[in-house]
Amino acid sequence: MGESIFIGGGGEGYGVAQELLLSHTNRHGLIAGATGTGKTVTLQILAEGLSAAGVPVFLSDVKGDLSGLAAAGDAAGKLHGAFLKRAGTIGLDLQYAAFPVTFWDLFGQQGHPIRATVSEMGPLLLARLMGLTDVQEGVLNVAFRVADEEGLPLLDLEDLQALLLWCGQNAKDLSLRFGNVTTASVGAIQRSLLVLENQGGAQLFGEPALDLADLMRCDADGRGVISILAADTLMNSPRLYATFLLWLLSELFEELPEVGNPDKPRLVFFFDEAHLLFNDAPKALVDKVEQVARLIRSKGVGVFFITQNPADVPDAVLGQLGNRVQHALRAFTARDRKELDRAAQTYRDNPRFDTADAIREVGTGEAVTSMLDAKGVPMMVERTLIRPPSSQLGPVAPQTRAAIMAASPMAGKYDTRINRDSAHEMLARRALAAATEAEAASAKEAQAKAEEREFNNARRYDGGRSRAEPPATPRPRSRSTQSGGGFGDALTSVVVKELKGTTGRRIVRGIFGTLFKSR
Repeated sequence: MGESIFIGGGGEGYGVAQELLLSHTNRHGLIAGATGTGKTVTLQILAEGLSAAGVPVFLSDVKGDLSGLAAAGDAAGKLHGAFLKRAGTIGLDLQYAAFPVTFWDLFGQQGHPIRATVSEMGPLLLARLMGLTDVQEGVLNVAFRVADEEGLPLLDLEDLQALLLWCGQNAKDLSLRFGNVTTASVGAIQRSLLVLENQGGAQLFGEPALDLADLMRCDADGRGVISILAADTLMNSPRLYATFLLWLLSELFEELPEVGNPDKPRLVFFFDEAHLLFNDAPKALVDKVEQVARLIRSKGVGVFFITQNPADVPDAVLGQLGNRVQHALRAFTARDRKELDRAAQTYRDNPRFDTADAIREVGTGEAVTSMLDAKGVPMMVERTLIRPPSSQLGPVAPQTRAAIMAASPMAGKYDTRINRDSAHEMLARRALAAATEAEAASAKEAQAKAEEREFNNARRYDGGRSRAEPPATPRPRSRSTQSGGGFGDALTSVVVKELKGTTGRRIVRGIFGTLFKSR
């Protein structure tokens, strides 16, 4: 196991051999160049060297070419002669070899499914992923705060959709606590979630979530495992691609312990098509990337950004990238020439040639390189012939990929989705309990109204008898009544007369009013 990775060397007109020091690999790096100039091969040979040194690697396979790392190069291949010639020129003993590879895929088609929970993603990255406004992002933050206070796990998109529905129904109460929460903002977030779901975002969220330890493994021979994310389909949703990789970087930054300056990194992360991360990115997101790039090296993680032009990377982040491999840039317009000159100014000048001219003139498989020396100082820029790869150039056959996946230790661990009790189920139970309680209250109220109607009907009975009852047979008058009545009859007559008057009606109303109140 060496202390450095051989990148390339020189011949006539080229500089000294270029090596990437393992102790400075966590100072990050940049691989840049126009399409077709050899960036993918440079990424491939760096992954090979790191794996051979016992360093795990994570990279995204945007074009489907990097799966060839799992197979040895072919001595009968059409490029074998050219590879041997270049190896002889730069002093390399070329040996073909395959490397330990694990295939991953957000959609679970070309690799093992790779997932995150909504809670792990967080409101900032979700807002970026869905393209939310500041106001909508504020409402999303309120939803996450409610989930924390209410103990509602947010695992998949169904959980977030159910929580937002609850927030919309309780917007008035939430506005009193957290500021204005409108149903219009909640509805806009729900529509964005629907778009994300249609783009395949539902596959990203859920359980079992990715265990970071599965990205930092070595095989039985001590070689670092190369984790390859199939991104050819994922690139159809560029914002989803960029946000997922940034989330993965953030998780590494938050979860890994400090290790200082190790002799070699614990993991090297290659971020291909890095310009997608910074396109229309808000300042808060760029600040987060800068923070991760500046501090994650103390966690033993190196990050390499791969893009067509160094201008795609903000200066605050570009300044953190100490190891650089610059392939050719084409200058067809005034803007291209300006960006080429700007790229040349970021290198330490070599008196033997003009850096801008060298960047313009290098061919495919050549590059302008600058690595950190033992003291961590950028070396002078050199023109370099990039070494040929030991693994297969180009993708492996589908049956080879399937066989590697079947034999992988990750087989079966992530393949079956788990849907445990979370916010969606909890809120559904609360809604069912509330509906049952409301139904019971409604039935009780209906019963009370029925009893009241029954009582009101009873008031219309005549003398306590139903109108359907036959009239009673009159009793014979008493002797005193027949003879004209006495004092009792006279008193009864006066009372009846008084009851028929105003005073009597007041007494009756008082009696029945008391009855109704008590009822």
